[in-house]
Amino acid sequence: MGFGFGSGFPMSAAHTVRAGRHTVEVRRPEKVLFAEDGITKADLAAYYRTVARRMLPHLRGRPLMLERHPDGIGDPGFMQKDIPEHFPGWVHRAELPKEGGSVTYVVCEDTATLVLLADQGCITLHRWLSRADRPDHPDRLVFDLDPPDDDFARVREAARWLHELLDELELPSQLMTTGSRGLHVIVPLDRRAPFADVRAFATDVATVLADRHPDRLTTEARKKARAGRLYLDIQRNAYGQTAVAPYAVRARPGAPVAAPLAWADLEDPELDARRWGLADASRLLEDDPWSPAPRPRSLTAAADRLRRSGLRARP
Repeated sequence: MGFGFGSGFPMSAAHTVRAGRHTVEVRRPEKVLFAEDGITKADLAAYYRTVARRMLPHLRGRPLMLERHPDGIGDPGFMQKDIPEHFPGWVHRAELPKEGGSVTYVVCEDTATLVLLADQGCITLHRWLSRADRPDHPDRLVFDLDPPDDDFARVREAARWLHELLDELELPSQLMTTGSRGLHVIVPLDRRAPFADVRAFATDVATVLADRHPDRLTTEARKKARAGRLYLDIQRNAYGQTAVAPYAVRARPGAPVAAPLAWADLEDPELDARRWGLADASRLLEDDPWSPAPRPRSLTAAADRLRRSGLRARP
């Protein structure tokens, strides 16, 4: 049995959903996408319709990569960058260069687009760290805390250490579960620095933190070289790379959600990467742990602080 959010999604062969100025047809709403949980396409569409007001500010203006599982999460599914040709004209698009050509991405500006993506079996939305109008200048820096095992206490520990270091650099940061294994620590940026500079800075910060805790943390990308340490992954900070969007559902049993957190949530010993799920839509909307949003900062000042502090940084 699906969860059913009471959002006007009748169980029928097909039905239409009015979302703002647009009407979206959700086909085969009864199709089960999460077999172990009985979660249907109607449930997925209703979830995204419910959280749209909280989720859309984190999507608007950003190219998206779509993780689609039209036959459910038991099927491998596929990642899609180019917008499907049959999408209606009202869906926003952004054509951006790639090596040897270009890609036209979906840009989600409204609730109707979220419902349409759910109809297409798009379970997870992965967003660029930059906006389409200045694609090489990110307004987000992301540290992905990737644990070597299921001991989430180590992830909470690493997040605290990273938060302390970013505070030393006077960089406000936000915390989010990934809905998968770890946590993301996100730094809002003022879009002045290009990706190359952002990635170099992220590398310096991760290196400093790993040097402070060499037995617990590593920046080594090769799994064999990590020796059981938590990996500080900064690889997403590059042109064309993506990170899971806040409030996105993951294609895992239980339909876990990438959920924003307050830093105080780290003190909860029950916290893990899959604490929140699709069935928690109403609870996710009770509070916004990212409000008020921190003011985007310059990395130039933070890099200067890193050098003045005596910590290692690039020359």
